[in-house]
This record gives sequence, C-alpha cells and structure tokens, in this order.
Amino acid sequence: MTEQLLTIPGYKVHARIGQGGMAEVFLATQESLHRKVAVKVLLSANDQAFSQRFIKEGHIVASLHHPSIITIHDINQLLDGRYYLAMEFVPGGDLARHRGEIFEPQRALRIVHQIASGLAVVHDKGLVHRDIKPANILFRDDGTAVITDFGVAKEVELGQDLTQIGIAVGSPAYSSPEQAQCQPLDARSDIYSLGVILLEMLTGNNPYRGASYPQTVMNHIQMALPILPAHLQSYQWLLNRMLAKDPDERFSDCKVLLASLDELYEQDPDNTRVAPAVLLAKPQRGGVASKGRRFLWLWLLLGMLVFGGASTAGYYAYQQKQITDYLAVAEQRLAEGKLLEPTQDNADYFFRQALLLDADNPQALDGLNRVLQARINGYLELAEQRMTTDQLLLPEDDSATYYYRQVLAWEPENLLALAGINRVAQRFVEQTESAYKRREFALALEYIKHGLEVEPANEQLLQLYDDHERRSRVAQVRRAPAKARSGSTSSAQQQTSTQNPIKRLWNNIFKN
Repeated sequence: MTEQLLTIPGYKVHARIGQGGMAEVFLATQESLHRKVAVKVLLSANDQAFSQRFIKEGHIVASLHHPSIITIHDINQLLDGRYYLAMEFVPGGDLARHRGEIFEPQRALRIVHQIASGLAVVHDKGLVHRDIKPANILFRDDGTAVITDFGVAKEVELGQDLTQIGIAVGSPAYSSPEQAQCQPLDARSDIYSLGVILLEMLTGNNPYRGASYPQTVMNHIQMALPILPAHLQSYQWLLNRMLAKDPDERFSDCKVLLASLDELYEQDPDNTRVAPAVLLAKPQRGGVASKGRRFLWLWLLLGMLVFGGASTAGYYAYQQKQITDYLAVAEQRLAEGKLLEPTQDNADYFFRQALLLDADNPQALDGLNRVLQARINGYLELAEQRMTTDQLLLPEDDSATYYYRQVLAWEPENLLALAGINRVAQRFVEQTESAYKRREFALALEYIKHGLEVEPANEQLLQLYDDHERRSRVAQVRRAPAKARSGSTSSAQQQTSTQNPIKRLWNNIFKN
C-alpha cells in the first residue's frame, strides 16, 4: 500500500503516521510548494458509500476557514481507485496522548476556547461535528488546538440520518445523552462533548467511561453532574452548563460559550491586560534635599542590583533542587509501576513537572519516553490477555483490538501491535470457517464484517466476503436434495415394511 502511495504525482511520501479502521495517514511532501502535508488514504476502494462519505468530508472541511480547523489542500484518487485527502500536517500530536494528565486550568480553558471558536464556524455552516473527542484535537507547534476528522459531520436539517434508524454515531465516552439515544442533534451536542473533554483535562479522568458500551451510554444518561475539587470550584458553573443532560439547559451555541470563557479569562488576575497607568507625583527639583535624595536613590539602586543578583542565584539553586526532587519521585513512581495513577502522584506527572521548570531537561524527556514504553508494554500484555478470552473487538474500550490500536497510536510502526491486529483478523477468519461448517451463514457473515473492521485490507477476509453469497447458495442447494433423498428413503422403507408380511410378523414378535 505504501509503494502505491509513492507514485502519487506531486507528492513524496516519507512514512505512515497513523491508521484507523477505514483509512491510514502518511507524512508526505507536496513537491510543488515544498511543504509537509498529511495524506489520508482509504484502505479500500470497494465500499462506494464510504468513498462518497470520504469525499464529502473533504468538501466539508475545505469550505470551513478558521485557525482551529484543519486545512485541506487536495482531494484526488490513486490509480487503484482509492481516494485520498492531502491536508495540513499538524506535528504536535493529539490530545488523546495526554490522557490521564491534569492540565493547568488556564491551559485547559485556552484549548476549549480555541475548539469552541472553530466549532462556531462549523455550526454557522449548519453542521454538527458529532465526534468531538481528544483523538480528533491536534496541536500545532505553537500549541494551537485544531479540529480534525469531519467524517461523520452532518447537516443539522438533513432529513435522512443514521440516528433515524437507531444507529448511534460518535465515540461513546464523549457522546451527549441525546446522541447516545439516537435523537436529533444540534450544536449543543458538540458543546457537551467539549465539556467532557474539559472535565478530563481539569481532573485527569473521564467518569462517564464505563467498562462496556451500554454502561458508558447509561452513565451519560443517568450519572449526576460531576463535582470539581475545591480548588477548581470557580469553574463548576461552566462545566454544569456544558454537561447538562437537557440540551435546553446548556449553552445555546458556541458564541455564548465563548463569551462565558472570555468572562472567566477577565476574572483571572494573572492575565496580562492593557490598563491606564498609575501616575505618581513628581518630586520637586533643586536644593540639598534633592541631592540627598539622588544619592539615596543611587544607593538603593545599587543595593537592589546586588540583592537581585543574589536572589536570582538563590532562585536558580531552588529551581534546580525542585527539578532534582521531581525527577527522584518520578523515578520512584516509575519503579512502582505508577505510570498515570494516582492523579498528581505518578511518574508521568512528576516528569512533566520537571519539564515545566526546564523544558529541555534530558532526564525528564527520557523518563517520559520510558513511561510511554511501559504503557506500550502494559497494553500489549492486556491485548494478549484479551486474545486468550476471545475479547477480540468488544468491549469497545477493553478488547484486544482496542489495546493494539492504542499502541499503534503511540508507535505506528510497532511490530508486535501490527502482528496482533493481524492475529485478531485471523481469529475472525477461523471463526468464520467454523460457522460455515455449522451452516450458520448469518453468523459467518458477522464474523467477516468484524474481521474487516479490524483489518480492512485482509485478503482472506475480503475473499470470504466476496464468496459468501455463493457459498450460502451452494450449501442450500446441496441441503435441499439431501432432504428429498432422506424423505424418499424413509418412505420407501416404510412401504417395503408394510408390503412384506414376513418382516411385519417378525417386527410384531419383537415388539411384543
């Protein structure tokens, strides 16, 4: 698949940087403008409906112009018929990579403000994103948050929609109550999803995420509004408005939400603002007293310089001690296996605290990499455990496929995770063949579809899908004559038994 991408006219592909259920993303250079781009390519050209949805996504995003919305550069087709989108390359990773972290409130509010301003443009176009979640929020080098993945965006007034036939679209952990219940959606549904993200950034936890899909859905519908800890109480009213169960009790649109966020920003005394200068009375010139005051100011200035130098040195020493302490605790938590939990007392947290004081600290950067590797190893182990219990695709957040994909999100070329995805698909191949042997054709088709959801380009599954109708018809044709032959044989035996008096007498003797 990568070799075919290398033949795209005008692009030079460097590496694959991500993969989902139906598409994969490559880093490339658009040669005409010498700029890095992300090229999103469909895995298959066979699904015409999905191809049309893919094209529509490109058209939707291309019509939206805002700094917090991903920019589309090109929509086209490969020689094999697969469509691709060339879009702005956003190198800062996604918000999902920070899962479990606790953000400074002002940073969390700044991200929410940027996303809400982008969503305001989306909603003004009469669209609802329907899948606002951390994985769909990317960061540029300057920290600007960017909305991406408009694959399931819909027009608010669209008459025909999946929700009308009882299919919920979106990510359960971030879906609004009305979205989870397949009800009509508007801008307030996206505001709810953004509220869940704000909650997760402020506390490091998403309390709506359940052990299974039904539990997660019921949490959004029934769970009481979460209460923030005491030091975050000033943001409780904002969260209550964003996460209200009833859409009518939420912010009516993103513009109202933005105004409330601006009000919060103005209330923060640490923020920089423009204000009139405070005027001091000017001292009178001349006289001995004036000269004395000048000498006094000179001595004061000299003293301040000396004191300032000493204070700077003292602060630097204090800062270095803090960094050393953070790193020591971080190493201890890493050795204890406390990677992301408990909140504000884990290896990831203390390594990041060190980086707040020294952004290029090599030990802290190496520590975060080791935390990531430990998480990868842990997820690979969990995936293997789920394989042994045949939790291949479900529950959504606790299956072999889920853990392998999480690893690939962190490390796209991880060979164990790539092999694991293939093993899951192979298990569905085996289950499909077993279902065929039992003549359970509907179940076999379900296994094929599940397998293709895991690995859409799997040749065996694609072949099984193409052959399914033929195999079903052949089995039914073979079964019908067999039944007929069985019925005629039974009838003939009964007739022979009836017509043969000696055999009938013999049977009667033994029956009595």
